[in-house]
Amino acid sequence: MTLLAQSGATIGAILLAMAAVAWIETVIPLHLGERASRAHLGANLALTFITFATNLFLNMGVVVTLAVLHRLGFGVLNLFPQPAFVAVIAVVLTLDLAFYVAHVAMHKIPAFWNYHLVHHCDPVVDVTTTIRQHPGESVIRYAFMAAFAFILGAGPAAFAVYRTWSALNGLLEHANIRIPAWLDGLLALVTTWPNMHKVHHSRTREETDTNYGNIFSFWDRIFSTFTSPSRGIDIRYGLDGFDDSTTQTTQGLLRLPFQVSRRRETSVAPQVG
Repeated sequence: MTLLAQSGATIGAILLAMAAVAWIETVIPLHLGERASRAHLGANLALTFITFATNLFLNMGVVVTLAVLHRLGFGVLNLFPQPAFVAVIAVVLTLDLAFYVAHVAMHKIPAFWNYHLVHHCDPVVDVTTTIRQHPGESVIRYAFMAAFAFILGAGPAAFAVYRTWSALNGLLEHANIRIPAWLDGLLALVTTWPNMHKVHHSRTREETDTNYGNIFSFWDRIFSTFTSPSRGIDIRYGLDGFDDSTTQTTQGLLRLPFQVSRRRETSVAPQVG
C-alpha cells in the first residue's frame, strides 16, 4: 500500500471514530440543550477537512524524511540497538513531549497563539472541536514534532503509531460525554481524558493555561501545569470577545489570526501627532 493510500485509510478510520464518538455523545452527554448546540458544526467540519488536507501534505513530508534518515542511520535510536517495541515506546513518549512543548509554546508566544485561538474560541466543546484548527497551527505542530522525531531517529511506522493514537485520543478528550468522576480521575493519573481536557478550554485564563497534555497527563504533573479533572464538569467554554456569528464561520475563523495580529499591532503602535 502506498503512503498516500495509508494516509487515506487513516483519515477514514478517524472519521469513523469521530462518528462513533458523536453517537456516544447523544447517549451519555455531559451537557444537554444549548450547551450541546450543533450551531458550530459546519465551521468545525470545514476546518476538520482543511486540517486533514494540510496534515496529509505535512505528514507525507515528515514520513519520507524519516525514512531517508532511518536508512542513513541518523538519530539517537539508531546509535543504540533495541527491540522494536522499545523504539515505539520511546517515539510515542518523545513525540508526546514534543506535543506538550508545542502546546505550551502556542499559549505563550503571541504569534503562535494567533493561530491556536481558532481552536480555543469554540463556545461549545464536543468531538467536532478536536480537529477545528487553523492550517497555521498544523504547521507549528508538525515543526515541533518533526524536530523531535528527526533528532530521535524515529522510524516511519512508530511515527504513524503516535499520530494515529494522538488523533483518536483527541476525539475522546474533546467529547461531550459524561463519565463517572472516579473513573475519569483514575484514568487522568496517566492519560488525558474528557474532564481533564475540558479545563483547558475554560474562559478563565488560570484554567486555560493548564492541562496541555495530549496522550499522557504526566507531562502536566511533571511541569506543574496540572489541574484536577473534577473542575472540568462545569466549564464555560470559549474565549471572551470571539463569540459573534461573523467570527464563528469558516471564513471568519480562517481570517481570525491575521485580524488578531493587526489588532495587537494597532494597540501597541505609537501615537502620532
